[in-house]
Amino acid sequence: MGITQRARGVLRRRDPAEPVGTRNAVYGPALPEESTVHLVMDLGLRIGEVQMASGAGASDVTATIIGVVSAYGLPHCEVDVIYTSITVSCYRGTEEVPITSLRVVRNRSIDYTRLADVEDLVRKITAGELSASDAYSELDKITSAPHPFPRWVATLAWAGMAASLSVLLGGGDPLLAVVAAVATALVDRIGRFLNKRALPFFFQQAVGGVIATSIALACSMLRILPTPALAVAASIIVLLSGMTVVGSMQDAITGYNVTAAGRIAELALMSAGLIAGVVLSLYVGVQVFDQLGGDTAELLQKVGTARIESTTALDLPVQALAGASTSACFALASYAPPRPLVIAGLGGAVAAGVSGTLTNVVGLNAVLAGAVATTVVGVAGGVVTRRLRIPALVIAVSGVAPLLPGLATYRGLYEIAVVRDPAGMSTLMLAAATGLALGAGVVLGEYLAQPVRTRLGRLERRLSGPRLSGPLRPTRRRLE
Repeated sequence: MGITQRARGVLRRRDPAEPVGTRNAVYGPALPEESTVHLVMDLGLRIGEVQMASGAGASDVTATIIGVVSAYGLPHCEVDVIYTSITVSCYRGTEEVPITSLRVVRNRSIDYTRLADVEDLVRKITAGELSASDAYSELDKITSAPHPFPRWVATLAWAGMAASLSVLLGGGDPLLAVVAAVATALVDRIGRFLNKRALPFFFQQAVGGVIATSIALACSMLRILPTPALAVAASIIVLLSGMTVVGSMQDAITGYNVTAAGRIAELALMSAGLIAGVVLSLYVGVQVFDQLGGDTAELLQKVGTARIESTTALDLPVQALAGASTSACFALASYAPPRPLVIAGLGGAVAAGVSGTLTNVVGLNAVLAGAVATTVVGVAGGVVTRRLRIPALVIAVSGVAPLLPGLATYRGLYEIAVVRDPAGMSTLMLAAATGLALGAGVVLGEYLAQPVRTRLGRLERRLSGPRLSGPLRPTRRRLE
């Protein structure tokens, strides 16, 4: 009986409750001082802001920030990136309140020199070559430095891009290249004037569409150009080139749906402004020309029926050169350093050459040909840029520029606004599908390039998705 009672007493016995404060409040390495924590988190936020302003994807920004804060002893930070803000929260254990910082991304000014310098800084940080205070000072110098060359050089680059596009679209007339270049330079200078006065970008795009189309209409009325529509198409591609087609597709594919929706909404709004400007100029121009007693049918034939001419195998080198010039001019207008500038030109040549071969020689659909061409650019760029320490984003965005559907966009607007043909909607949908296919092709190419960069066969599980910005392996921590 006594044995049974003692056994029951043992079963009823409970260990005393664990006193508060005896549990481990910090998991992993001990955190530095709170002032250092704030400094490191602000450093990561500012680096992420530069990447977001340059069009980098949310997955790249997240991976880079985690790599930076982990390098300075903050192993348990969570990063939340949306299109207009970045939030970083540092977990300090079960008994300490997390430290959270937020930074709003207000300005989106593309400067690839600044992006390249920031990525070089991140490499030094993750390699343990700089202290947090030294890295912060270096970042402050990078972000406060002026552009590497004057603004008028960028204007000339935009003009050169338009001239190259006029050749790429099939216009062999030198006067066409001159008109496209002058119109684009005028659009850029007026856009800069309006930007200084804080005019919303929607109206800036509308003004750009009005100027480009009006100049083409004037050339048609004066019988200066036989195909003024190609000049409009070249200017439209220039206005579309700075948009975040690649970043939108990257965010959507890697699961950052909120940021992808924000980018797509901005893309749609900017396109709507451009559409409004082109439609308004076409409608007013046709009405004025009709009042002047001109031959409206002949005018409409000139401004709306231009198409990209089919090229032969002998013309493909010219197309490749025009594509190289287009991408290089875009990179120059975005303040790219010399080495990325050359690689961007090669990417444009590959994109234009592959697309022209598949479309005109093989007979492949234009949308599919563009997707294949940008996939090739993504694969080649993903391998080359990491070896040369060049931001892959520069090559990705520049390589897409020669293939943007400017002429299809213009033709769709012309058919809707002037001819009032319902087929214009299908033409616009084709243009939208082409743009999305180009962005998806670049992201797919970057994804396919990952096994090549990780020694063929090793499965890299630390990446959060296709990487277009930031170091390849910024941290040993697994990125979920």
